[in-house]
Amino acid sequence: MVALLAAPQSAFLLGCAAEVFREGGAERYAFGVAAERPGAVRSEAGYELLVTAGLEALEGADTVLVPGWGAGEVPEAVCAAVRRAHGRGARIVGLCSGAFVLAAAGLLDGRRSATHWARAGELAVRHPRVRVDPAVLYVDHGDVATSAGSAAAVDLCLHLVRTDHGAAHALRVARKLVMPPHREGCQLQYAELPGEGERPVADSLAPLLEWLSGRLDQPVSVAEMALRAQLSPRTLTRRFTEQLGLSPGRWLLDRRLAATRALLEETDLPVETIAHRVGLSSAVNLRRRFHEALRTTPAAYRRAFRAAGGPDRN
Repeated sequence: MVALLAAPQSAFLLGCAAEVFREGGAERYAFGVAAERPGAVRSEAGYELLVTAGLEALEGADTVLVPGWGAGEVPEAVCAAVRRAHGRGARIVGLCSGAFVLAAAGLLDGRRSATHWARAGELAVRHPRVRVDPAVLYVDHGDVATSAGSAAAVDLCLHLVRTDHGAAHALRVARKLVMPPHREGCQLQYAELPGEGERPVADSLAPLLEWLSGRLDQPVSVAEMALRAQLSPRTLTRRFTEQLGLSPGRWLLDRRLAATRALLEETDLPVETIAHRVGLSSAVNLRRRFHEALRTTPAAYRRAFRAAGGPDRN
């Protein structure tokens, strides 16, 4: 695994990733850093990081991690190196504003992406082919993954450990870090509210999304969502589409499926029980929805995530 750094480098994001994967075990992750030009890389904290490897380090990495990116354009040399790594099968991960590098390289075209809520609008404007989702903590497509801001990077890193080596190992890493192995909810609950007189931005749905996230076990219609948000159903649907890129029903189903995955990974609960806990009414409905979204069955998913071991990631 190689983290691609650029000034001003977020020391927090780099530290989070290094700590999670260090706790993941040196025998499982070899963690290194690289930069477009080797040498001193200034951090946002004011000190410099000495980076001895250049872009050639990406050529041998199974995972390329971009722990944040500044406001500047992404150099074509960086985009080309990231595309080459992806083309040969490396997993590309953008933490927080690191999503801008993946977008510039064309790896997020037509796909959902997370980033910090404060830069979600900028990412959508600069890369209109990317389906920016300002609500989620992270999005994992398998070959590429992106996270929301700051602490959500830890959520994604723990998710990657869980994907690589199973839920039990990820739980051990989370315990060492004194972190929950899986966080529910969305990042919009942390977003700043718009100032008086400003046009509402993506966080205007935050109270509703937080309310919905706490009621996944209950049936909720679009009409009930609209009543809660004090909007008409048509206006609510338009705001979801404009701000999140999907319908209210699709957003709620995605949250239910995310909760299903967590319960399959972390508990031995029967599928019927899980179905009722996440609001999918029955095991038959859960299996159908799960297969439509993930192209696998709950039983197969549970076996895969609870299996011991996993591939090494360099």
